[in-house]
Amino acid sequence: MRRKKDLKNFKHFNPMALREKYSINKKNNYSSFWLDDGWDTTSSIFDDEVEVNKKPKVDLVALAGYRRAVSNFVSIVTGDSSIKVNFTSRDDSFTDGKEVTIGAKLDDKLFDSSVGLALHEGSHIKLSDFEFLRNLEMNTPKEYYNRAEVKGFSKFEILTHIKNLLNYVEDRRIDHFIFTTSPGYKGYYHSMYDKYFHSKVVDKALKTTEYTSKDWDSYIFRIINLTNKNTNLDALPGLREIRKLIFGTVKSMESTGAAFGIALQIYDIILNNIPDGTEKVNDETGEVTYEKGDGSDSPDDSDKLTDEEFNDLLNSTENDETSGVTGNSKSVELTPHQKIQLDKAITKQKDFVNGDVKKTGKLTKSNSRELKTIEASGMTYEEVGKGIGWNKKGVKCLVVKKLTKELIESSGNYEAGLNILSPYKYSKYYYDHNSDKQTGFVEEGIRLGTILGRKLQVRGESRETKWTRLDSGKIDKRLISELGFGNERVFNTSFIESYSDAFLHISIDASGSMGGDKWNKTMTSVVAICKATSMIQNVDVVVSIRSTHNTGGHGRNSSDKPLILIAYDSRVDKFSKVKNLFAHIKVSGTTPEGLCYEAIMNEIVPTTEDKDSYFLNFSDGMPMFSNKDIEYYHNDAINHTKKMINTIKEKGIKVLSYYIGSENDWDHESTIKDFKRMYGKDSEFVDVTSVLSISKTMNKKFLEKS
Repeated sequence: MRRKKDLKNFKHFNPMALREKYSINKKNNYSSFWLDDGWDTTSSIFDDEVEVNKKPKVDLVALAGYRRAVSNFVSIVTGDSSIKVNFTSRDDSFTDGKEVTIGAKLDDKLFDSSVGLALHEGSHIKLSDFEFLRNLEMNTPKEYYNRAEVKGFSKFEILTHIKNLLNYVEDRRIDHFIFTTSPGYKGYYHSMYDKYFHSKVVDKALKTTEYTSKDWDSYIFRIINLTNKNTNLDALPGLREIRKLIFGTVKSMESTGAAFGIALQIYDIILNNIPDGTEKVNDETGEVTYEKGDGSDSPDDSDKLTDEEFNDLLNSTENDETSGVTGNSKSVELTPHQKIQLDKAITKQKDFVNGDVKKTGKLTKSNSRELKTIEASGMTYEEVGKGIGWNKKGVKCLVVKKLTKELIESSGNYEAGLNILSPYKYSKYYYDHNSDKQTGFVEEGIRLGTILGRKLQVRGESRETKWTRLDSGKIDKRLISELGFGNERVFNTSFIESYSDAFLHISIDASGSMGGDKWNKTMTSVVAICKATSMIQNVDVVVSIRSTHNTGGHGRNSSDKPLILIAYDSRVDKFSKVKNLFAHIKVSGTTPEGLCYEAIMNEIVPTTEDKDSYFLNFSDGMPMFSNKDIEYYHNDAINHTKKMINTIKEKGIKVLSYYIGSENDWDHESTIKDFKRMYGKDSEFVDVTSVLSISKTMNKKFLEKS
């Protein structure tokens, strides 16, 4: 027979404990399965290194990814994609029946609890009748007001009582629905209750004589903790009946109205056990009122247990739902400090039941605007470069899926702005000798592209060649009448000559060394290609810009990130985007070549039977990048870039790569060798005066027939 003291060290088998022990992400065992790959749940979204007396910067890209992931789960659980998830702009909030509000501070111990709260609130939006709740006073029968007034309660207190009971019962109804229809989400709910509802001091208090008086505070404390493993159903009369009433009917409760009916039955039990108040008559008016009694009949000869004694008590008590504080030589009472802790815990529980959860991490108006800009641009983090360098963990690459006007306007901002964007036009290099005006690469590219586009318009044409009077093929209806004259060659066949569809991904190195004439002529060629293909059919063009996003620090102390911006996608964008926004793109940073390719690898369209795919690269240097997570130089960077290019080629994509340099470059021969090592033997080394011819070469490719 195992002795009771031995039970303190006996560990019951818990499969979730195994998951927690061996999970890579021990803090967020559920969220780690669905958060974006680039979401680092082991750290805060707030910068660790900040100046004294200054608030930490918020990683709004990470925040946007978090909201996107939570929104997806709320949509899945509720089946309603219209439910919005917002961050709070104040300390607390509640579900209003239309939107879910979560806190913006994401450095809590568990993300799972925040996810659980969002799912819980989203489920209320789906299942709760908020109109019924707003009319609670009218829906409550008058008899409950009359009975409760005799106990000494005011009308406001009575409504509060019924609201609290209804909220608790409604929560059990909501949770049961989710647990039975989506059992995979239980873990998030358990994490939510652990964070916002359960506490050690409540566990202790449930085993004491605290809140055992026949009054409202005692009943509501014991009721909202009925699911606690330490609950004592003998602490108050009627608790067993209340527990059976709630959990015996939760399966059949199909509406808020049904939950309300159960709440009224619970209130009836409570009123039956709370003593009447002391009757008082106003001598002048004759009005009769009732003063509440304390309902106390608890023993007064209690001794106090220390926190250490409480821990021993909890560890030695079996986890039976009906257990109480029995068999001890002394009754249990909390210390004054423990009572203060308990009062705070009870307030927190009541706030949770009433939907007034404190949600830490308020977004300022400025951050809210920036967050909208980030979300509109589709900014995300992608984890890339794992296994490279000293860290091996890889690095976050900032992927911006859409260039927007708002993003350009915020380019000077730390959180939302990008170093390669400027609110001012960056292209003023061409000088028009026929006038006194200067013109930028956009205007010059449009002029050149218009000329090329006219030549490419033949792509929309097809030529059909037809042969008739054949022995086989398709019957030529015009020759059927000749069958009666012994002519059996009444068949025809046709051959249609046309152009296959094409997809072109143009990737441009926007590092600082690409400035000046290199950038000007490269972008002129790119604009020309975009303009020409906008005039024809069956060719899609995507333009991506590679650089780095500077956020401070140097070398291993740097928090800079590789950056790739999708500046134009003809499948979804009009050419006016090139015309209006491309002049605001500039050079900045270094060259995280292969890291950027890896981040958008799944976005590059492969070659198929009916589509030819091309990958066109412009660059002027070897790949290099470093921050606190990675050192991306020399052979490591070259080999990784080569690996990414080979992956692209394995998709059947034709890679056309141009190094824009000069024979006067200090390491010309070595650079050519490394460049061809990365991009293949057919990659080319061109000087800046030859860049514009690339657009003509590319357009010739589009005139090749299938």
